[in-house]
Amino acid sequence: MSSDKNGEAKQSSIDVFFNGLVKENPTFVLVLGMCPTLAVTTSAINGLGMGLTTTAVLVLSNAIISLLRYIIPNRVRIPAFIVIVASFVTMIQLLLEGFIPSLNAALGLYIPLIVVNCIILGRAESFASKNPVIPSIFDGLGMGLGFTVALTAIGMVREFLGAGEIFGVPVINNVLGSISSLMGRQKPIEYVPISIFVLAPGAFFVLAALTALQNRVKRKMQEKGQNVDKIQSGCSSDCASCSDSECSHHFIDVNGASGSVADAKNNSKDV
Repeated sequence: MSSDKNGEAKQSSIDVFFNGLVKENPTFVLVLGMCPTLAVTTSAINGLGMGLTTTAVLVLSNAIISLLRYIIPNRVRIPAFIVIVASFVTMIQLLLEGFIPSLNAALGLYIPLIVVNCIILGRAESFASKNPVIPSIFDGLGMGLGFTVALTAIGMVREFLGAGEIFGVPVINNVLGSISSLMGRQKPIEYVPISIFVLAPGAFFVLAALTALQNRVKRKMQEKGQNVDKIQSGCSSDCASCSDSECSHHFIDVNGASGSVADAKNNSKDV
């Protein structure tokens, strides 16, 4: 009997992990955390560094908030969450400053801004404060790695098109140099970077293209008869299944009350 329960718990944690990694990817599906997504993804290494930093904060803060979920008073839970998150952000920033100063300088102000990142506060409020420690850790890990994959992918595309490099390696010029040698050219062919991709507009272009690609994959999966109800992109993706089931999403009330969106609608009707 205990083995069955452990198996269910393990499967549940795995589902929670993949939910954040794929089905509710914070960047391509929920469209959260757009400030660092658009600002720091000028290169793949910056995107990877920002994603892993956010993942570490997510996992640690989710674990502590879950442990303290019965201790933190409901009315002060949001300030308490911010204090917990800020503590971990400060520790991680000090570690980056000491061991990886170049990455710390590249990310700059966006490391302290992790404190108010809507992904972290959202997971603290909607999941970690209502669930045991192990599922909360898997939730933070899944959401964090999903965010990391998205930032790294955007950074790779922008760096490749805007500088001809991937993780600082001049890939395009190396390939063109090899082709020039095979052709017997004395002057190698050089890649002319598309500079707009390392600027702000390029971030929007790449984000839109990758989101469109995910939607394309989703449609192909639907054509093959696969269930992809939860794999949706856009701000309304969270509430796409409300017509089929009761709303399970929770709102944040700074006065201490919390409940589902459906409860809020019912309360407004009663008034």
